[in-house]
Amino acid sequence: MDRQRMTLGVLVLLPLAAGCGTQTAGGGSDGVEPATVTGVHWTVDSLTVEGRTVRAPSTAYLRIGDDGRVSGNLGCNGFGAKATVKGDRVEFGGIRTTEMACAKGPTSFERSLGRTFADKGALTAKADGDRLTLTADGGDRIGLTKEKDAPLRGTRWTVTALGDTNVSQPLPKGANAYFVLRPDGTFVGRLGCNHATAQATVEDGHITLGPARTTRMMCQDSLMRTEKTLLELFDGRVAYALDHRGIALTSENGTVVTAVAEE
Repeated sequence: MDRQRMTLGVLVLLPLAAGCGTQTAGGGSDGVEPATVTGVHWTVDSLTVEGRTVRAPSTAYLRIGDDGRVSGNLGCNGFGAKATVKGDRVEFGGIRTTEMACAKGPTSFERSLGRTFADKGALTAKADGDRLTLTADGGDRIGLTKEKDAPLRGTRWTVTALGDTNVSQPLPKGANAYFVLRPDGTFVGRLGCNHATAQATVEDGHITLGPARTTRMMCQDSLMRTEKTLLELFDGRVAYALDHRGIALTSENGTVVTAVAEE
């Protein structure tokens, strides 16, 4: 199977190594400042082990939050951990991974990458512009590149799921819902069946949307149900949370809409 999910799914995390316990990001006066490493989406470019360098799968990435929480992908499986950042040293502890069936190539790579994170002790961080290198004391190293977050305005956001804070469901086939917050303060998009426009004001982590003006097509029931849910965002205030190339909108009644930036 090629990157097909097993029954445990992506939310089940399994221990990768014993690690160093629960840790948080800390400050340091020497070397790379924690702010250089944390709060950034790092795409993994390459991995060098015992002098041999291999390119990383395009899905591999690393993000260390300001609170030390780590999220990422090893090439097929996602992983989480806690990290300590002190000066130019970064140490990962308590690494856990999802369990998915992957092609042989990504599985081999992710095992090597996982061991570099989990078993090599503190890694030395060296930043050069948008590039970062994490090097183990034995010389193994990880090459990474900073990937910019998608801007809130001007990005075409493709809606991927609807739900609440506890559970979400993917959109039905053919929904093709999206939205764009234009720089001129206009919200435009498609709600699953009809197109919609509204005035939008962004302030303090919230978007205030005016009444929606929509086209008046009729579609199959599943698309109309999706549209009805999305219409609940309008004529009110919604909270938004950006995460790299993803966004979540939460309406006042608790409806959560997740979307990703279109490539």
